[in-house]
Amino acid sequence: MAEYEKKVRQILRENGCRFVRHGKGDHDIWYSPITGNNITVDGEIRIRHVANGIMKQAGIDYHF
Repeated sequence: MAEYEKKVRQILRENGCRFVRHGKGDHDIWYSPITGNNITVDGEIRIRHVANGIMKQAGIDYHF
């Protein structure tokens, strides 16, 4: 099974997103300057569709 969390976080940083704080459980809150919104990033992303959803929420055109 592929794990996407490291790649997702790397792409977020490359696009100017920044870590804001830890959320509940193993979730983290990130800020996207592209959309101006906070997004939730799970600590374990094993499904490609979840990773693509995070990219979409961040306003980043990237598909796994």
